Amino acid sequence: MKRVIAAIALAAAALPFGAAQALDAIELHGASQFGDEHAFTKALVKFEELVGDCYDGDVTFVLHKNSELGLEKDYFNFMSQGVSVDYAIVSPSHMSTYSKMAPLMDMPFLFRDIDHWNKVLEQDGLAPIAEDVSKRADVELIGYAGGGTRNLIVNRPVRTMEDLKGLPMRVMGAPIQTRIFDAVNAAPSVIAYDEVYNAIQTGVIDAAENEAAGIEQMKFYEVGPHISKTQHAITVRPIGFSGKTMRRLPEALQACVREAGAEAGKYGREIESTQDSEKLKAMEEKGLLTTYDFEEREKLLELAEPVKRAYAEELGATETLERINAIQ
Repeated sequence: MKRVIAAIALAAAALPFGAAQALDAIELHGASQFGDEHAFTKALVKFEELVGDCYDGDVTFVLHKNSELGLEKDYFNFMSQGVSVDYAIVSPSHMSTYSKMAPLMDMPFLFRDIDHWNKVLEQDGLAPIAEDVSKRADVELIGYAGGGTRNLIVNRPVRTMEDLKGLPMRVMGAPIQTRIFDAVNAAPSVIAYDEVYNAIQTGVIDAAENEAAGIEQMKFYEVGPHISKTQHAITVRPIGFSGKTMRRLPEALQACVREAGAEAGKYGREIESTQDSEKLKAMEEKGLLTTYDFEEREKLLELAEPVKRAYAEELGATETLERINAIQ
C-alpha cells in the first residue's frame, strides 16, 4: 500500500503546475501584467468564461494579475517549459528567442489600416508564424488580442512628407524601427522610453511614437501636443497556450480552449481598439492635444514596402508577408 501511495504522489508531483492539480480535476493558470481594467486581463477572463461554457467537465482557472508571476517574457518561457503559466497574452518580441519569424507581427506598416488588420487576424493570415512558434517554442497561439494604434507625438504639426522630412524622432530599439523611419525620410534614433519626455522637452528630439494609452500615462501631450495620425502600427498581442499543457488535456477541452482563444482574442481587440480611440478623443476634447490626419499616408506605405520585404526575407517570412498583403 505504501508503494502505491508513493507512486501516486510521485505521479502527481510530475504534473506541470498548470495541468491537473488533482487526479479528478483540471486547474489552469493564466498570467497578466495588469489589473482588472486592462484589456489584456479582460480578454483572459473572457477566455476562461468561454471555455467554461463550452466544456462539460471539471475545469477551473486561476488568473495571476498585476505581474504576480513576473513579466510577459517570463510567461512565454513558462508556457514553453510547461510550468507555472498555461495561458497568457504576450508581445511578439518576447517570442523572438524561439521564433525568428515572430517579430514580423510588430513590424511598422504591416497592416494597411484597421480593417486590413482585422481581416488578417480573422482570416488566419499569421498562421505560418503561429506554426513556427508552436514548432520552436511549443506554445500555441490560440487567439489574437491587441488593437492599439501607434501615431507620431510631435512638438509641431506634421501632416505631409515635407513636414516629416528630417524629423528627429525616438524609435524603439528593434533595428526594423530605425530602418522603416529612415525609409520614410524621418531622422530616427533609439532613446530609452523613460527619457522620451525630457528629450522632447529639451529639443534633443522633436517627436516620438506611441499608442493613446502610452501618451496618457507618460503625459507626452505636455511636450508633444500634436498627434500625427500616421497609424504606422496596429498592435498584435497573441494569446498563447502551453503546448505541453494542451497535450495533457482531454480532446474535448482542447477543442474548447482553441475555440475560446479565437473568440477571446476578438473580444480583446474590440476592447483595446475602442479604448485607444476613446482615450485619444478624450485627451483632444480636454484640450491636451490636437490630432492631424497624415495627408500622404499612401506614400508612407509605398516607401516602407521595400524595407518590409527585405526584413521579411531576413526572417524567412517572405511568403507570410505576401499572404498578409494579399488579404483584401
